[in-house]
Order: sequence, then C-alpha cells, then structure tokens
Amino acid sequence: MTIINANLDLTKIPKAKIYKGKKGSYIPVTIFVNDEVDQFGNNTSVIISQTKEEREAKEPRIYLGNGKTAALMNQTKKEEVVENDLPF
Repeated sequence: MTIINANLDLTKIPKAKIYKGKKGSYIPVTIFVNDEVDQFGNNTSVIISQTKEEREAKEPRIYLGNGKTAALMNQTKKEEVVENDLPF
C-alpha cells in the first residue's frame, strides 16, 4: 500500500467539474507519482482528471496541489536521524 499526503488548493476547482453522487459531491482527480522529487521534496502531483476530448484538444491541466508518498517521508526522517547522530 502507498500512502500519499498532499495539499490541494480548493479554489482552483471549477464548479462544472463537481458532480453529485449518491453520498455527496465529487471531483475526479488524477494523482501522479514522480520518480524524482522537486525542490520542496514533493514527488506527487494532483490534477483534475481530463476527459479524452480534453486531452485530445490539449487543454491545460488544472493542478490542485502536490505532496509526498509515505515512503519518501519515512526516508527523509531516517536521513534526518543519521545527520543528527554525527559527532560534529
């Protein structure tokens, strides 16, 4: 199992993309897990899912936010512990 912690900018969600379901209102999202981290240590990004027609029309993606996988967060914590144990 992979856990992703992310922060999403709710102000970027177009009302037209929200749909009503049986138990609430929903927005379809796509989450990318990147092989490399960005300058802030993030390796995931979240966009509003695009339809086939939107992709074919090359419409711009709407980025909602980014985050880190739990494995990356644990790796960062381990590196911090090693750095703190140095005798200088």
